[in-house]
Amino acid sequence: MNKTVGIVLIALGIAGLAWGGFTYTTREKVLDFGPIHATREETHTLPLPPLAGALALAGGIVLLTTGKKG
Repeated sequence: MNKTVGIVLIALGIAGLAWGGFTYTTREKVLDFGPIHATREETHTLPLPPLAGALALAGGIVLLTTGKKG
C-alpha cells in the first residue's frame, strides 16, 4: 500500500513541478434578449505552488525508501 501511494505522490509531484497549475474556462451568458444571445468566455488560472509539488515528490520518495521489506 505504501509503495502505491509513494508512486502516486511522486507522479503528482513531478506533474505539479512541471506544469505549475492548471487553467479552465467558464462561459457566462451576458445577453439573452429574444433571438439575440451573447456569451463571454473567461479563463481562470489556478496556480500550484512549487513547494506543494516538491513536498509531494519528497513524500513519495520517503514512502518508497522507508517501506516495509518483506
